[in-house]
Amino acid sequence: MQDLMGKLYENYQGSDREMLIKAYYFAEKAHANQKRASGEPYFIHPCAVAEILVGLGLDAATIAAALLHDVIEDTSVTEEDIRRTFGEEVLTLVSGVTKLDKIKFTSYEEEEAENFRKIFVAMAKDIRVIIIKLADRLHNMRSLNFLSEERQQRMAKETLEIFAPLAGRLGISQVKSELEDLCLKYLDPEAYEFLSENIHQKLAERHKFVESVVQQISDMLKESNIPGEVYGRPKHFYSIYRKMKKQNKTLEQIYDLTAVRVLVADIDKCYEVLGKIHHKWKPVPGRIKDYIATPKPNMYQSLHTTVVTPFGQPFEIQIRTYEMHKTAEYGIAAHWKYKENRSTDTTLDSKLSWIREVMEWESNMKDSMEFLESMKTELFSDELLVFTPHGKVISLPVQATPVDFAYTIHSEVGNKCVGAKVNSKIVPLNSTLQTGDVVEIITSPNSKGPSWDWLKFVKSSGARAKIRQFFKRNLKEENIKTGKSMIEAEAKRRGYALSDLLTPKSFEVLSEKMSFSTMDEMFASVGYGAVSVNQVIVKLVDFYRKVVPKQHVRSINTEDPKSSGVIVKGLEGLLTHFAGCCSPVPGDEIVGFVSRGRGVVIHRKNCPNLRNEDENRIWPAEWANVEKVAYNANLRICGDDQAKILTIVSAIVGEMHLTLLSVNGRIDKAKRAVVEVTVRLSDKKDIEDLIKKIEADKQIYEVSRMTGV
Repeated sequence: MQDLMGKLYENYQGSDREMLIKAYYFAEKAHANQKRASGEPYFIHPCAVAEILVGLGLDAATIAAALLHDVIEDTSVTEEDIRRTFGEEVLTLVSGVTKLDKIKFTSYEEEEAENFRKIFVAMAKDIRVIIIKLADRLHNMRSLNFLSEERQQRMAKETLEIFAPLAGRLGISQVKSELEDLCLKYLDPEAYEFLSENIHQKLAERHKFVESVVQQISDMLKESNIPGEVYGRPKHFYSIYRKMKKQNKTLEQIYDLTAVRVLVADIDKCYEVLGKIHHKWKPVPGRIKDYIATPKPNMYQSLHTTVVTPFGQPFEIQIRTYEMHKTAEYGIAAHWKYKENRSTDTTLDSKLSWIREVMEWESNMKDSMEFLESMKTELFSDELLVFTPHGKVISLPVQATPVDFAYTIHSEVGNKCVGAKVNSKIVPLNSTLQTGDVVEIITSPNSKGPSWDWLKFVKSSGARAKIRQFFKRNLKEENIKTGKSMIEAEAKRRGYALSDLLTPKSFEVLSEKMSFSTMDEMFASVGYGAVSVNQVIVKLVDFYRKVVPKQHVRSINTEDPKSSGVIVKGLEGLLTHFAGCCSPVPGDEIVGFVSRGRGVVIHRKNCPNLRNEDENRIWPAEWANVEKVAYNANLRICGDDQAKILTIVSAIVGEMHLTLLSVNGRIDKAKRAVVEVTVRLSDKKDIEDLIKKIEADKQIYEVSRMTGV
């Protein structure tokens, strides 16, 4: 704590210093008598967080907020106390961190995704909130040994999946690297121990070799009258661990445990040094990377080359300016000018433009799981660098397509796209781009807009969001009709009437969870694909089962027991209806399940939904009067193309004089087109004939009866 006080006096002057000293003693008093899990005074934690941020060069308001970040949550201090004593700016930062601290990550994927979404909302409001949170997480990871093993594992997993990548995306490499190494220590302690013991030994063995390389480059700079610094930097454990895993190599096969770094005054000198190094040592083909001409999305700039010495040992050399080095180490923290008018800081705004793009996607996504997956794809994966015909560099996700490129240029370029050229050759719009490709988009003013099929192959979240935004804006009425029809069909498939499930009260509960303002907005969101049918139906059914009194629950699609075509032995006279999950048809072996409040539900005997049910509620049943009754059957059909599948099925259903009740399409994990249909028919022979005829078409991979919700 004394170290922090000294650094506050050293790095801050005047009113800034006065505010920080006040914040120090205010927090110390507020946290008096509180202890950490280690038994140490709690005040050590906010001091450590503040010290990390002082090291990153943050402004006084951020340091004050770091000292105070736990007082609202853990003490009797109120927001008004903070506002009155330190002002609105510090209160905004403290409140932002407090809200993030209330996020409780769980093993439930949807909740974790929603929490991740909240983090990005906080970033959009003020990036300093996240920088404080990263420093908070770093100190907590440093003292993780005092927690239980279960909490260590959970916290390390959260950190590796969310906070370390965020630090990397903000360019704060020193925080990212330390977080990753600490995560490895708890997630794979044996590997960490092995690397800890053996890397130091390897580095000791290579010390003279690295010293020799550093000396030779230093002599080269002197001979060329190029002022600069040269030094060796051991690579972090996690980066070595990841390389061993990814390339399936042993530690002995990893040669670049140390990178040699060269710092010079300007960009011209960077390229001059690179040329001299390649003249002295042979570069490894494919291992020269120019991040000066094409910076990484996190602002990182440097030249990387791997060369081979006369002894046959490859090693990596990084060449950058002093300013680039500052950015590489401190990222966004090195460029944040809080004491200036932010409206004039156009350089900073451009560096944070990706956050604004994220929030544009966020506003068009109701599904937090989709948002999380989009962020992992967009922010935490490798990048692909391609060029416009005029030489501008465009960064895209790996395996991106010309459509991704078009929407990155501008929404209207994407919406009017009708073709593409890659390296001057016409290519399909779903072609995979490669680094270095020159891409030209062909547009037409007569284009009617994007195709739904584009959503099957685009890789960037921005393109996906803009395509959906087009359909949302231009096809609103159609989306409402489509969405309502899809929800009605799914409700019917599950054995409910939509009018029973969707009431003003149930919609009120649903809208609180999914932020819908009107029912039409909900229908439209389902219609254009922002929300899945299951997300809506599951919540409506859950509310229905909890709220509707059992004595008032009526049977849906019930049949008169005398004419239903089914006899449930021992339960004559009760209302019966057919299960939507397995859709039994005449000829299937069936049983009756006595439900609570909905009469007897008829299932196929092998329905998986009955496996865990009480056997005392399952009764034998048989078919009767089958010639008078029509039934629904649900089929799942897989193929290459949804449109082709639908054409084939429609033709066969029409030929057999059957009725097609509903159709749902999607893409499965194997990238196959899947179409689920509900068909009205009379007996099992109809369904058997229908399946055989569909299977006979060579464009169909698989046809099956659906037996589960």
